[in-house]
Amino acid sequence: MCLQAGKASLIKRNVEKRISCEIRSKRRDCGLNQMIADVLAYDPLYQTAVLKNKQRFWKRILIIDDDTDVTITFKVGIEDSNRDVNKRIEVYTSNDPVLALSEFKPNFYDVLLVDINLPQMNGFELCEKILAIDINVKVCFMSSGEINREALREIYPALSLGCFIRKPVTIDYLVRRIMSELD
Repeated sequence: MCLQAGKASLIKRNVEKRISCEIRSKRRDCGLNQMIADVLAYDPLYQTAVLKNKQRFWKRILIIDDDTDVTITFKVGIEDSNRDVNKRIEVYTSNDPVLALSEFKPNFYDVLLVDINLPQMNGFELCEKILAIDINVKVCFMSSGEINREALREIYPALSLGCFIRKPVTIDYLVRRIMSELD
């Protein structure tokens, strides 16, 4: 926070210098504070620093499902439930497991919501590969079908099957389940 405040302060000083030069060169009679406000309103560097200060996220989740309607619905539902400013969740989505794996950032996501039935590789294979990159990320599996957990443990002994969400699911239940995994 101090770094961001320092960055905003540095940007403001640079803007004040530019305005001061503008005033001297154009000999305009205008209030300095108003000119600073006008310039800052259009300064993308300053706006970025301010936005970073205002929009802090508590946790980040990645939803991976081949159904675009599911990822959009879940993303909007989770983001709309961000009522607590101190516990805001930032949601990322992917409809392609191969692309999600290639773009996966270690130590960035806190929870993955992964559909089991995906094209090119199933959700369990995807999670095995992701967990090899980032062992700390939590995983919630989703499926609309029944799952034989005993058979899965034999096939994927390294995977933890603690969080499982059966679709269809209400947004309220989904958010409660995600929050319980994040706490």
